[in-house]
Amino acid sequence: MPKLDLSQIPVTGGSTYPGRLAQAMDGRSKQRLGDAAGLTQFGVNLVFIEPGGASSLRHYHMRQDEFAMVTEGELVLVEDNGETTLLPGDCAAWPAGVENGHCLVNRGNKRAGFLVIGTRTETETAVYSDIDMMVTSDADGSRFTRKDGSPLTADQIGDKK
Repeated sequence: MPKLDLSQIPVTGGSTYPGRLAQAMDGRSKQRLGDAAGLTQFGVNLVFIEPGGASSLRHYHMRQDEFAMVTEGELVLVEDNGETTLLPGDCAAWPAGVENGHCLVNRGNKRAGFLVIGTRTETETAVYSDIDMMVTSDADGSRFTRKDGSPLTADQIGDKK
């Protein structure tokens, strides 16, 4: 495989979160490096977070390992046990099934970035620590529900009825 040309890999933004929860991802963009290289067993993304932005809502994965390394700027790792400042070269990892909700937040005044690598499994469940939500993913796509599997309400996702 030749060297990846980052200038040729699209930078995308947005979120798959339902309703207004997606607004929490304003200021986040990414390049899908693993997809561009044709990788299928694990994902590799280069993620950029503008000041005030976050990588995700705090969550943990039931079946997928996750690893991140800061590439630029300063990020704050927010986990169940508190907060840790991460600088370029600093790494963090979350084994599958460990119930430690995490996300990265940019509280600085310039863009920050990190490389994230994660397992790809046929099915997955991720649980969101701070809200009553989980997502299940399989060959049919992803579905956001309450943690007990019942439907999300408009109030939960910040939409008006």
